[in-house]
Amino acid sequence: MNIEKFYLKPESVEEAVKIAIQHIDSFRYLAGGTDVIVNKYQGNEESNCLIDITEIEELKKISVDGDYLKIGALIKLDDLKKHEILSKYFSELIIAAHEVASPMLRKTATIGGNVLCENRCSFYNQSEWWREAVGYCLKCEGVLCIATGGKKSCFSKFVSDTAPVLISMDAQIEISDIDGTKIVPLESIYTGNGIAPRNLSRTALIKNIILPLNRGFKCSFQKLRPREAVDFTSLTTAVTIDNAGKIKMVAGGVDPKPSIIVGNRNDDINELIKKLVKQTRIVDNDVYSREYRKEMISVFLNRSFKVLGK
Repeated sequence: MNIEKFYLKPESVEEAVKIAIQHIDSFRYLAGGTDVIVNKYQGNEESNCLIDITEIEELKKISVDGDYLKIGALIKLDDLKKHEILSKYFSELIIAAHEVASPMLRKTATIGGNVLCENRCSFYNQSEWWREAVGYCLKCEGVLCIATGGKKSCFSKFVSDTAPVLISMDAQIEISDIDGTKIVPLESIYTGNGIAPRNLSRTALIKNIILPLNRGFKCSFQKLRPREAVDFTSLTTAVTIDNAGKIKMVAGGVDPKPSIIVGNRNDDINELIKKLVKQTRIVDNDVYSREYRKEMISVFLNRSFKVLGK
């Protein structure tokens, strides 16, 4: 049976959402393509319609709106360093973006795509023949999680590098959908369910990432991975302290969603670190062992607090 396939390039957010509604049963938005194209090659993505949003100019801007900075979802990771206001107020975001993949990929990957980066697992992100030989897991319509042997929960890991830094700085996202536009905290879109890791509707499209200015953020970013290029994270941490003494710690790569602990400069730092380590749900689905990654959370957080003068 021949299945009709579509490749469409809308010129506005509204047009993109309308097209998505028309192809609601089988479509994907396409920006940098660093997730979608690889997943299609591996057989983990089978949508019949690709909606290429790279011609939507309103998603390619960085602007100041009152006390907030708006970063368009289509800003390339490699281009973040070119913006003076980001260098001045959010330099750690540039560092985190620089740690994503390789130089070539950073020239195509977008910040919107990175915060929506698909959860990964060493038992899922493989070729079709590999997954068929080992056995299909919950994330590809199997009956159990191969990493844990359980039948109820998928623990594919959250692997965005920019999202932990953004969340630690209380970032929000502006979302366009069928019923208009809304702004929500970035951290609120992650579910903790490895099969459906985000609670966005299928047709939702991120327009902007919004960061508060004038909070005097001091931030420290750390990342663990086998190679300094290409490899997805095995552990990412971000610790941020603002002018008011608010502390926000975020860890990625060790749970299906970001692990977050909020405190203040008067709190016992060791207790805050223990809370974050306890919150994570690490399983053996990575090249590094569960025990090693768990130990490294404390190492990274202690290192960050030293950098931040705590």
